[in-house]
Amino acid sequence: MASTLPAFDDAPPVESPESAVSWGAIIAGAVSAAALTIVLMFLGSGLGLTMVSPWANESAGATTFAVSAAIWMIVVQWLSSALGGYMTGRLRTRWVGVHTDETFFRDTAHGLLAWALATLLVAFIASSSLTSAVGTGVQAASNVASGAAMGASAGAASTADEGATDSATSYFVDNLFRPNDPTRLAAPGAEGDAAAAAQASRILIASAAAGEISPADRTYLGTLVSARTGLSQADATARVDAVLTQVEQAKTRAQEAADTARKAGIAFALMAALSLVIGAFIASAAAALGGRLRDE
Repeated sequence: MASTLPAFDDAPPVESPESAVSWGAIIAGAVSAAALTIVLMFLGSGLGLTMVSPWANESAGATTFAVSAAIWMIVVQWLSSALGGYMTGRLRTRWVGVHTDETFFRDTAHGLLAWALATLLVAFIASSSLTSAVGTGVQAASNVASGAAMGASAGAASTADEGATDSATSYFVDNLFRPNDPTRLAAPGAEGDAAAAAQASRILIASAAAGEISPADRTYLGTLVSARTGLSQADATARVDAVLTQVEQAKTRAQEAADTARKAGIAFALMAALSLVIGAFIASAAAALGGRLRDE
C-alpha cells in the first residue's frame, strides 16, 4: 500500500517589485494640507485682529485671546490634516495580495508621512517669510543709522548733555527736581541742575538694580533735592520717598509683564505641540479611511 505524504512548498515568498510607499499620493496630500493650513492661518490672523483694539478697554483679555488662539491652532491642524490624510489615502495605488492589517498600517503610515511633509513645508514657508521681514527691517534700520551718523558729529556735545533726560528714570528725576517756582527753570544754574539730575539718575538706577536704596543714598538724595529745589529737608525727603515708591512700582509692573509673557510663551508652545500631535493622529485616521474607500 503506497503511503501519501503531504507536499510542502519550500519556495521562498516572492517580494513585490513595487514600493509600499506611494510618494505621489503623499506629496499630493502634503501640498493640499499645507495650502489649507496657510489659508486658515490668514483667516485666523484676520479674526484675531478683530479682537485687538488700540482703544482702552475695547480689546479682548489676554486669557481670552490665548484660549482662542489655542482652539484655532487645533482647528487648523484638524482640518488640514484631515484633508491631507484623506487625499493621500484616496490617491495611493491599490495594493493587490496584501493582508488587510498590512493595508491599514500602510495607509496610516502614508497619512503620517503626508502630515510630516506638510508640517515641514509650512515651517519652511513661515521661516522664509520671517527671514525676509527681518532682513527688510535690518536694511531699513541700517539706512536710518547711517543717516543719523552723518549728523552725529555736529550734535555730539548736546547729545551727551541730554543723555540723562533720555534715560528710563527721566520722569522720576523730573519729579525730584521740580521746583516750587517754575521760573527757576530759566534761572542761572541750569548746568548745576543737570549735574544733580544725572547724579540722582545714577543713584536711582543703582537702587533699582540692587532692589533697595541704602540709607546714605536716601539721605544724600533728600539733601540734594532740598538744595536744588528750595524745599525743606522734610519735604524733600518725602518727595524722595514718593519717587522711590514709584520706581519700585514700575519695576514690579515690568516684572509682572515679563512673567505674563513667559507664561504665555509656555502655554503657546504646549498648545502648539498638542495641536501637532492631534494633526498627526487625524492625518493617519483620514488616510486609513481614504484608503479603505479607495479599495472598495
